Amino acid sequence: MTYSKEASFLAPEEKNIGVITLNRPDVLNALNTEILSELDDSLEEIRRDETVRVVVITGAGRAFSAGADLREVETLDETGVKTFIELGQRVFDKTENFDKPVVAAINGFALGGGLGLALACDVRIASEDARVGSPEVVVGLIPAWGVAVRLPKVIGRGRAAELILTGGQISAKEAERVGLVNKVVPANELRSSVMWTAGTIATKAPIAVKLSKKIVAKATEIDMDEGNKMMTDACLTCFKTEDFKEGAKAILEKRTPQFKGK
Repeated sequence: MTYSKEASFLAPEEKNIGVITLNRPDVLNALNTEILSELDDSLEEIRRDETVRVVVITGAGRAFSAGADLREVETLDETGVKTFIELGQRVFDKTENFDKPVVAAINGFALGGGLGLALACDVRIASEDARVGSPEVVVGLIPAWGVAVRLPKVIGRGRAAELILTGGQISAKEAERVGLVNKVVPANELRSSVMWTAGTIATKAPIAVKLSKKIVAKATEIDMDEGNKMMTDACLTCFKTEDFKEGAKAILEKRTPQFKGK
């Protein structure tokens, strides 16, 4: 898997959005060792690419991802399963803690590990025909790729427990209602909506965006005193950047700022 650079709809002259497409449409982009390793490699490539400011993750065909590839899981022994679980956890943790914002374009089924990957993203936008769920208990497993921990933080313990313990699925509209996705759009508008959102983020000051993302990610785990310290430190860091000087000057001059991430 490689990523492609896309031009932002907001600023088409700037190619600053990296798009990663899970590309196993014949099996609804089921996640095996190969595709997880390629996702890991693509994130590393994007990390080194200073021209990319925002990442979009989506799936080819009619699914974001249907989750772990059970055909591979069935061939593994206990040691192999442990290695497979830890690989998915590591890649999804990397996605969540990535130093550039990550937007999930949920273009169909996001089930099990597919939901886990979407939850590791900062923003989730779904097409109207998308369905999300955590069906692991249906096959006698538990959601080991982050869903059991991340989902309660997003939609609350009760709703998360219902979805996980029943192994059920919900519609995109219901996912939006409970706060699992940020927005639901018609299928033919998904790409433009995602790229508009990613493009909007990409025009903002990269250092400020990066530090804001880190604080938001910790918000449910820290008290206000620790949060105040994080915000003060981050704001002082931003205050010393060239981007802040450029942003303030642009506001006063009534023009669009040109941020350099410095």
